[in-house]
Amino acid sequence: MAGLIAAELAELGFTVEMTDVAGHGSQVTAHRRFGSGPDVLLLGHSDTVWPAGTAAAWPYTRTDDMIAGPGVGDMKSNLVMAVAALAQFARAESSARIGEVTVLIVPDEELGSSASREWIEAVARRADVCLGIEPGRPGGGVVVARGAVGAVRISAKGVSAHTTAVGGRSAISALAPLVHELEGLSDRDAGVIVTVGTFTGGTARQVTPDHAEMEVDLRAPSAQSADRLMAAVRSRVDAAGLALSGGLTRPAFEPGAASRRLYDVVAAASTSVGLPVHEVRERGGSDASFAGALGIPTLDGLGPITHDSCSRDERVEIQSLVTRGAVLARLLQAIAEERGQ
Repeated sequence: MAGLIAAELAELGFTVEMTDVAGHGSQVTAHRRFGSGPDVLLLGHSDTVWPAGTAAAWPYTRTDDMIAGPGVGDMKSNLVMAVAALAQFARAESSARIGEVTVLIVPDEELGSSASREWIEAVARRADVCLGIEPGRPGGGVVVARGAVGAVRISAKGVSAHTTAVGGRSAISALAPLVHELEGLSDRDAGVIVTVGTFTGGTARQVTPDHAEMEVDLRAPSAQSADRLMAAVRSRVDAAGLALSGGLTRPAFEPGAASRRLYDVVAAASTSVGLPVHEVRERGGSDASFAGALGIPTLDGLGPITHDSCSRDERVEIQSLVTRGAVLARLLQAIAEERGQ
């Protein structure tokens, strides 16, 4: 996927660099200077949540108004749409009033971008605007803010023995009580969510388990609440004498005045092509979170309208590839016209 989009960008006059990341794929950096105006970062990713081979059992399909398949909206069609929007923008007279447009295609976004975060932040610091092409929400949703996300692994060690022997110590027994305790930190009304997503341990039914491990997902609406949540989790793990790794993987970001102006442009452009639009404050993170947390004017969720993202029912409204692509092209033109004078 990265190679296909990189080739399309090269045809549009972008200078393209591909850097292999062991175990993940290729980071794609594509940049083209149009003029001396504001610099724009466009963020997408080439990976999906689905394991290799999924398409064999769940192939791409198309009906009159929808396309479906693994990762079709998160975010294969988004990348195609973005290339088309960039091609449209490049033909516009106003493109001469924008600076450098940089496109980053991240290979490990669905894993938290642990191998790509420094690269993303380094490029974002040089940008005046960041546009994320994560899936658009049904009804025309555009993401104006995101909460913080954390991912931690908690492990326990015990002593292995046959269940009839004396001296065994169960790692599962040490870890299990923490499930209820950690999930009890959730306050969904306040946007704070703690979920134990996996729990593994032991080797056989008749053997006292000498190891156990669980992976925990953390969500919080702000940087402050995320720090408090992380501290609460750590204190409970420490009190139980267990080991913790990981932490906050994506920072929260709130829209500033410049981001609000970007949204106003998107709203006006959406209306002009007959597309509804509304603001979304997302609990989940994305690569755009890194730019937004650095204070870069940021909008996300600018991709095509996607239903049931990251599920077996994931599908994209075909017409939104046209309308949302037109909105993205118009947004680029507006950035050039407003800030490149």
